[in-house]
Amino acid sequence: MSRKPNVAIVGATGLVGRTFLKVLEERDFPFENIYMMASTKSAGSKITFKGTEYTVEELNEHSFDKPIDIALFSAGGSISEKYAPIAAAHDVTVVDNSSQWRMDPDVPLVVPEVNPDDIDKNNGIIANPNCSTIQVVVPLKPLHEKYKIKRIVYSTYQAVSGSGLKGIEDLKEGLKGNDLCEAYPHPIAGNCIPHIDVFMDNGYTKEEMKMINETHKILGDNSIKVTATTVRVPVFDSHSESVNVEFEKPFDLEELKDILRNYPGIVVIDNPANNEYPLAKDAAGKDEVFVGRIRRDFSVENGINMWVVADNIRKGAATNTVQIAEKLVEKL
Repeated sequence: MSRKPNVAIVGATGLVGRTFLKVLEERDFPFENIYMMASTKSAGSKITFKGTEYTVEELNEHSFDKPIDIALFSAGGSISEKYAPIAAAHDVTVVDNSSQWRMDPDVPLVVPEVNPDDIDKNNGIIANPNCSTIQVVVPLKPLHEKYKIKRIVYSTYQAVSGSGLKGIEDLKEGLKGNDLCEAYPHPIAGNCIPHIDVFMDNGYTKEEMKMINETHKILGDNSIKVTATTVRVPVFDSHSESVNVEFEKPFDLEELKDILRNYPGIVVIDNPANNEYPLAKDAAGKDEVFVGRIRRDFSVENGINMWVVADNIRKGAATNTVQIAEKLVEKL
């Protein structure tokens, strides 16, 4: 790194935007100047970051006229669709947290532990994957390299924070006995809702199709057969996922576990005799991906089951975005 970048946070007052700032501070991210941007409604509000108070600017067509190197976006797809190209035209590299650019063939979809080299293929925009995809491709990557994945079955148990502040409020009120349905079509407290995002014509939800399509793109292999069922559960933070994987090649289970233990960003917790396995509560506030319940699937020739847990707002959103930004800084 030859110099410190100028950074913009777009959507700075939102749940993920505030977590961007928390992660940037924790990781001591280098910067020269930082600009907080948000909608008209939030413009003028104050944010304290690293001991300095910043005034939130209204995002508009001229926001990127000033010298900015990296912009971290978490303001929704329509905002990103409009403003990310404006930023890119001003030589800003955008790391976008919405679904807007993920499947664009000209936009890299990046998890730094998995496909960091794809960062170099950007034309000004880099997409941050869906939270439920990010955490699972981290353990899948080394296993695919070693044993070649043939098929994956995802079943997710996703926290309400994935729906932002409305989802959190629905669960908080539901636990008090007030069944709010601001974020979901049904009460979430005491419930599991097999419905995340909208239903598609094929019977899958958009969230399920995101996981299928993003897995192919990030791992760079469309031959892998993938299916998914995504479920919202009454948990505040951290997504949990049951992952069934069938490989082309045979494997030794202990060797497979060692591969996961030695891979960056993964913590293996797999001691069922002592009731030790990844838990949503334990993953909350952390940046690693936790993997456990690793066992052979005896119903197929070369299969395993595993349980994968991560904080969806951190590794599933803010931390992954900041990690991409850190890679960009290395090239300045």
